[in-house]
Amino acid sequence: MGRYDNIINLPHHVSDKRSRMSQRDRAAQFSPFAALTGYDDKIDETARLTDEKAELTEDMKAELDYKTSLLLENINEMVCVKVVYFTPDSDKQGGAYQIKQGTLRRIDTVSMEFIFTDGFTVKTEDIYSIESDLFKIKEID
Repeated sequence: MGRYDNIINLPHHVSDKRSRMSQRDRAAQFSPFAALTGYDDKIDETARLTDEKAELTEDMKAELDYKTSLLLENINEMVCVKVVYFTPDSDKQGGAYQIKQGTLRRIDTVSMEFIFTDGFTVKTEDIYSIESDLFKIKEID
């Protein structure tokens, strides 16, 4: 006689006091849990790519300086500009290039920033390129 022969053929017990648990709830009891909280986030962060900040040549710097001086001369004309600038990444080395297009309110020569009418600022040291219809009128680009 086997060890469980006395109970092996008994009907499944059904409680009078508790309702039967759904299959979903039973399965949830055995589902895997995140033993390493935040591990997937760290893997995703490591896999995220960043760009290196490009080093500007002397010619590129001179062109940006010239364009900035033209913008300063014409700042009262509500000049619309498109600026490509570098934003350092807060979590890892490198960053990303962004584009800001809008109306320039002023160029702060003390803090070295372009200030747009919406309050957005871009540090001049982070600017990679500047485009504006003003430069087409003045025959540069």
